[in-house]
This record gives sequence, structure tokens and C-alpha cells, in this order.
Amino acid sequence: MKARGELLWGADAQGGAPYVFQDPMDPNRLVGFEVDLAEAIARKLGVRARPVLGPWDTLLELLARGDFDVALNGIEVAEEKKRVCDLSRPYYTAAERLTVRRGDARAPHSLAQVKGRPVGTLPGSLAERILRREGALVKTYEGGQDEIYADLKLGRTDAVLLDEPITRYYGAIDPELEVVPGTFGEVRYAVAVRKGEEELRRAIDSALEELQREGTLRTLYERWGLWTAETAALLGDPNPSPRGVPEQYEAWRASVGKMPPFLERVRDRYPSTLVLFARGALMTLGVSLLSMALAVVAGVVLAVTRVYGPSPLRWLAMAYIEVVRGTPLLVQLTLVYFGLPQLGLNLEPLTAGVLTLGLNYAAAEAENYRAGLSSVPAGQHEAAKVLGLSRWQTLRHVVMPQAVRISLPPMTNDFIALLKDSSLVSLVTLTELTRTYLNLANAMRDHLGLGLLVALIYLLLGLPFAHLARTVEARLGRHLKGVPR
Repeated sequence: MKARGELLWGADAQGGAPYVFQDPMDPNRLVGFEVDLAEAIARKLGVRARPVLGPWDTLLELLARGDFDVALNGIEVAEEKKRVCDLSRPYYTAAERLTVRRGDARAPHSLAQVKGRPVGTLPGSLAERILRREGALVKTYEGGQDEIYADLKLGRTDAVLLDEPITRYYGAIDPELEVVPGTFGEVRYAVAVRKGEEELRRAIDSALEELQREGTLRTLYERWGLWTAETAALLGDPNPSPRGVPEQYEAWRASVGKMPPFLERVRDRYPSTLVLFARGALMTLGVSLLSMALAVVAGVVLAVTRVYGPSPLRWLAMAYIEVVRGTPLLVQLTLVYFGLPQLGLNLEPLTAGVLTLGLNYAAAEAENYRAGLSSVPAGQHEAAKVLGLSRWQTLRHVVMPQAVRISLPPMTNDFIALLKDSSLVSLVTLTELTRTYLNLANAMRDHLGLGLLVALIYLLLGLPFAHLARTVEARLGRHLKGVPR
């Protein structure tokens, strides 16, 4: 890390404020109290801080793979966490708070009353464990904290149990919701370090101790409106009352307070997101093109093997196609990215994403090409044999031109589907188009408008390839009677 000059820290910007999120007023900036904390720790270590984004519920697995040096994103101090990583000294503590709809006479106001009731929270959190212990119908959300409270307002859940920082930023500010008095548990956050990296853990502890001693932690928490009596007790500060104005908290409230009209957002807000969307679109397009190139080559090999190969190879090709088509792509990507390192094969994120998508879609392409090969009449094979053409020459000059034209429409459909399935590579820390949208939508609290924008971008990405496929199909079929021009 010292040689690199950077502290790589893992986080999930999709969760939202106040931890790590895109600045609603300048979406190209990553902000949050843990962004500030990571930078403060990095300064103490004499390096720069660089975030590496990934899904919150897989941060510890990504840490174990070596994708970053530490995970710093509301990582709870819990025994199950200690089994897979080492934890620093706690840097923050928060109460668990219950939020309900304002004026709802049936709303639960204690843990005893959540039994059998639908309650929203985050997966893998202390709040989830508390709710399951109390017998609640737990509903967890992968999409971010804003969605949890949106479902509460819509009546899809009866309450939300989450940490105090989340409650303050999402539940307490909403006039349709109210926070139940009292606390329902307490959680502590720590920096996660890979098992065995004791020197780094001690360095993190020393940095946190120094930041605590010089008052930097208190100042940081006060700026974000997060200074509480519990945190004061954790840090040994005798003064639990916050000082001054929490400017970052107030700035966030002002930026997400009242949603401007749609046309105003189109004119003033959305242009600032286009750089991030362009980066996400380039990642999506790059991954999709590389994956499709692999799928086409592997699919041709599988199809030719299945149709013309010897019996053992035909059976192997068929087994591959059925196994790959019969298992979820997400499971395959998880096996490749997190499973192969256990066998000593540690792939880079882009390599793992392209390889998994390409080999998955190769199975579908193989069936498309097999259908194209089988559609050529047997009489044409016999005529080619009479003319003295070898099997390879028959494939090259007689069968393939006709099979390609037949296979082209489903192949185009597969590529457009691949564009959308490429969103799964966010699992391996690649920030593509869909992940960019989710990060921005949760930060700006604007799922509808940004959703329409990202849908338009996906449409614009797919249309040129659909047009190209129609053009190629028409040219390949000009010699056939009745081919539409």
C-alpha cells in the first residue's frame, strides 16, 4: 500500500447518505462521512484514499479476494464478521431506531409488536437479526435506503428498523413518517481488514486513535449531524452535545428537499449526470462487445461440434449447453469470481465478467447456429459432395452463408439481452450503466426521471446493432427470391 501510494477502500455508493454517496448537486463527486473518514485515515498513513465500489453485502468477500485493502462502509462489529475478517477499533456507534407512518394507529411501537408484521431493513444487518429474533416478516432491500422508506410510505411494510444515521437522513426528515421514541439496540462500525494483515490493522487503529485524540472524529461527525451521546461515550468525550451547525447535513437536506419539476430537472440537474452515465455506458458497451465476441466464437465451435463432431464430443457439447443454460448467470458469475480463487485462480474483475457472460451466452449462440446449420437441406450437402467439395469447403461456401442469415435475428436479440445482463458485472466491482443509475437515483432521490434517462441510453445503445443486423441480413439474402430489401 505504501509503495502504491494509495489506500484502496471498499464501499457501496448505492446505499446512500450519509455514508458514501454521489453528491446530489455535483454527481461527479463522491461524498459522505465515511468518505471523509477514509481520507483522514489515509492522510495519517501517508497515502491517498481511493474508493473501490461494490455491493454492500459482498464487501467482505471482495476484501478477501484482495480487490481493496480495507472495507469501510458501515461494517458492523459482529462475531460473524470477525470469522471472515479482522476488525479495527470501533469508530462510530449508533442506536437502532424504528420508523412508522405518521398517524397510523396500527403501527408497531415496540419490538414485541413487530411479530408477524412486515418490516423493512437492510440485508445482513444487526437490525435484520433483531427483527428475525422477534418474529417479524422481514423484508430486505438491495437497492438502497431510499426504497426502504418509500415502501413504508406506500403501505407495503408497517415499519422500518435501521441505524440512527440512516433514520436521521431518510426517516426523520419525511413529514409522512415519524420515528418511534427510544432505541431498539446498538450497533458499532469498524474498518474491516483481511485476515492475517495485522500490521495494517494496527496502523488503522493508530490512525483512528490519533483522529479521536485530536478531535477530528468529533468534528467530522458534527459536520454530518451524526454526533450522539452513544458516540461521545464510545470516544470518551465528556460532552455529548453537538456544537455548531451540521453544514453537510443541512446541505444534503437542501439538495434533496423538494423535488423540482421534471422539465426543470431535465434542464438543470440531468446534464450534470451525463459524464457518469457516459462512463457507465462505455463500460456496459465494452463488456458486452467483448463478451459477445467470445460467445460467437465459442458458440460456433459448440454448434459445429454438436452437428458434425464425433459422438463423445457431441455429447460434451450438448452437456455444456444444457448445464450453462440451466443455471442462473448470477450463480455462474459468483462461482467464477469468488469460487475460483479458492482453487488458486484469481481473475481480474473485467476478465471474470467478460469470461462469464461470454461463456454463458455461447450456449444460447450454439443453439442458434445449430438451428441455422440444420436448416440447410440435405440435398445441398449431397450436391457439394458430388462437386468434390470437402466437408470444410461445404461448410465454408454452402452451409455457413445460409446458416448465418437464419441465425442473425436471434443473435441480435441475444446481444441486446446481453447489454442488459451486463448489469450483473457490478457484483465484481465494475460500475456499469445500471449501477450508475442506482447510485445516482438513491443519492438524488429521483428514480423516475433518472430511470427514464437510463432506459433511453440503453435504447440508443441497442438500436445501431439492430439496424446493422437487418442490413447484413438483407445483403446476405439478396440472392434469395422474396427477401425484403
